[in-house]
Amino acid sequence: MPLQLDARKTSLAMFFKGWQVESLRYLWRIQPEGANSRTVWTNVNESLQGSISRASVINFLNHMADEALLTYTETTGKGGHYGIYSIKYNETEFLETMATLIISKLLREYPEATGKALLNLDI
Repeated sequence: MPLQLDARKTSLAMFFKGWQVESLRYLWRIQPEGANSRTVWTNVNESLQGSISRASVINFLNHMADEALLTYTETTGKGGHYGIYSIKYNETEFLETMATLIISKLLREYPEATGKALLNLDI
């Protein structure tokens, strides 16, 4: 699941679906604690009054851990091994990290055009 930018949207919705944003917001609310996939899944479905599958939540959390945006710690309990997901950054740091990922990729792929575009920005 590669990160994609939808420039028609704003904030985290540019990169993530609503239930994915809710997953991240839940992890920010409980930071620095983490949560297992079931807890995240339950919270997302309660918050959005929806029925996103647990597999979708697990795949998203694993992808975010693979991208080093979440940490994953394996632990054991009554049911065997399970993972605890924690968010590495607060929301501001997370957005800065996302911006850095995108700008870095653009600079690698289109160094001259990206450099000129960054110089011409009205911020």
